[in-house]
Amino acid sequence: MYEFYMDGVRLPVTPSALTTKISNQNKTINLINEGQVNVLKTPGLSKISFSALLPNRKYPFACYPNGYQPAQYYMSLLEKLKRECKPFEFLVIRTDDAGNLLMTNDPDKPLMVSLESYELSEDVTSYGLDVMAKIELLTYNDVKTKLIEFKKSESNSNTKKATVTQNRDTTTAPKNKTYTVKQGDTLWDIARVHLGNGSKWTSIYSLNKATIEAAAKKYGRSSSSNGWWIYPGTVLKLPS
Repeated sequence: MYEFYMDGVRLPVTPSALTTKISNQNKTINLINEGQVNVLKTPGLSKISFSALLPNRKYPFACYPNGYQPAQYYMSLLEKLKRECKPFEFLVIRTDDAGNLLMTNDPDKPLMVSLESYELSEDVTSYGLDVMAKIELLTYNDVKTKLIEFKKSESNSNTKKATVTQNRDTTTAPKNKTYTVKQGDTLWDIARVHLGNGSKWTSIYSLNKATIEAAAKKYGRSSSSNGWWIYPGTVLKLPS
């Protein structure tokens, strides 16, 4: 089973297909009387596309972690991601038949994307009152900037010298050492808010495995081995 998350929000109905187009920036040059040569360059950005059903009714096959939301809720999310002009995390999680969680994304390197375009279709004959969204994402590469300090030369006041003092730190350190679980929380959401990366939920689970399993038994579950079920009131330690 697959789960799709866009900026921490799970799509209620998992798309049946996902297409990833990996682009190249290679350039072919025609040589006089020597045929062609291919100049190899670094890979370009990859395009991810899929279609997602946004229900206007609560279907038994749909999933709503924080309660039912109509199609307009997800349409507003798409509009927000488009207008903010900021990258966000795109996560695909696969669960095998044994209940183990297998991630298609690298947990230590979240897939950051931008929303390039989306198309909303309403067709009563095909979707009833529901909405079909065709979504296109583009992978995002974060460009690191540097701080540059300009100093005047002592020998010539008109001469300036530029030196790189340090790399600008764009990371966000966790502010809390512990977190108390509230209703509707998931490890992914907690990791996204407090660690700056939802894919680091496995670090929280590893650090609190005994606590999570004890809470699961308290609520009548024999096992919480997949680490996905957490319960209100549970105090979790956050990785430093």
